[in-house]
Amino acid sequence: MASQSSKDHGTIHEFTVKDARGNDVDLSTYKGKVLLVVNVASKCGLTNSNYTELSQLYKTYKDQGLEILAFPCNQFGAEEPGSNEQILEFACTRFKAEFPIFDKVDVNGDNASPVYKFLKSSKGGIFGDNIKWNFSKFLVDKDGHVVDRYAPTTSPLSIEKDLKKLLGVS
Repeated sequence: MASQSSKDHGTIHEFTVKDARGNDVDLSTYKGKVLLVVNVASKCGLTNSNYTELSQLYKTYKDQGLEILAFPCNQFGAEEPGSNEQILEFACTRFKAEFPIFDKVDVNGDNASPVYKFLKSSKGGIFGDNIKWNFSKFLVDKDGHVVDRYAPTTSPLSIEKDLKKLLGVS
């Protein structure tokens, strides 16, 4: 079980999370990969563009070392009300999402996932640490350090140059 204190953690690789089917996933399995960690929702105005572009980025760069970690969250406008099964079906059927989708989590508040406490303490937002809306994005380097944070309205394709730099591809 991951410790609740984000201060104990130097990298994202020290966490274990649950996937959407309830299995434990040790994030150290992603050592050496560039990660884009996103809190996703199925019923948001940003859903179509984000899922579409995330899938495009994943198809283009997964073989070069990109992994997208999607964490469903229902804290913003109750826009992720479904069960994990419904969320998986939605993402995989509607958007052909091939990247891993994890257990639904809280990203803010006392019950926030330890991974999100770590991400937020590593890279605060412009308006404080709290996640403001669905599709906030954290870019994590191959060593597990958070290098950047992007607003919900930042399109995934617009951060392609930052991804390529971390992946070492031109």
